[in-house]
Amino acid sequence: MSTNTVDNTRKVTTRRLVEMKHRGDKISMLTAYDYSSAKIIDEAGMDVILVGDSASNVMAGNITTLPITLDQMIYHAKSVMKAVKRALVVVDLPFGSYQGNSKEALASAIRIMKESHAEAVKLEGGAEIRESVERILSAGIPVMGHLGLTPQSINKFGTYNVRAKEKEEADKLISDAHLLEEIGCFAIVLEKIPAALATKVAKELTIPIIGIGAGGGVDGQVLVMHDMLGINKGFSPRFLRRYADLAGIMTDAVQNYIADVKKGDFPNAQESY
Repeated sequence: MSTNTVDNTRKVTTRRLVEMKHRGDKISMLTAYDYSSAKIIDEAGMDVILVGDSASNVMAGNITTLPITLDQMIYHAKSVMKAVKRALVVVDLPFGSYQGNSKEALASAIRIMKESHAEAVKLEGGAEIRESVERILSAGIPVMGHLGLTPQSINKFGTYNVRAKEKEEADKLISDAHLLEEIGCFAIVLEKIPAALATKVAKELTIPIIGIGAGGGVDGQVLVMHDMLGINKGFSPRFLRRYADLAGIMTDAVQNYIADVKKGDFPNAQESY
């Protein structure tokens, strides 16, 4: 029996996340891409569920997040939304659906909101996507920012190494964070940056800062479900804590099933009509 004190009855909203920050309550956030997983995660008491473009990697087997399409993101978001009652559901705008064209950005965000019934969208970048963020916000769609390591820009950076270690990039990140708050973002994800820098941003801003590989001085944490549950074994960055070995459990179960079928032990008399 769980001993957590999560209020599972009160719906999480963007406003409630800000209240949590001001009370000093940490925010829990995890990815989900399908109905069954989202139902389990929501009922466990997760605050925010991210329908991440990481689906490109863990669901479709792509090397980067770039190939996933808007239609595919909407499919995953619709599946998740059917399961979720409590968590705030945020959906990534995929690569190519908002960069460099604010009209397309708004159209993409509107499609996600109308077709999936999700509650917010997430965009990667700072000043360079200001116009897109402002246009989406003008339609009343909540926006979560994403700074630091931005996987959609992997071909520009050429590496998944820690970002913003040098002063120039750190100063830009701080400036971008303030900009995103000022134009109306309700929260920001900071990915794979020095812990001291993330802590500084969290203290300077009034909106929640969610970290992934950004230390413990932020307002909440996000991980990819497949990484955290040990389904995806090929990804082991320093910031990842595995809470289960589902790959091992699933392998044992499948091998036991195969063995029982081969031996004729399954189905038995009780399992037959």
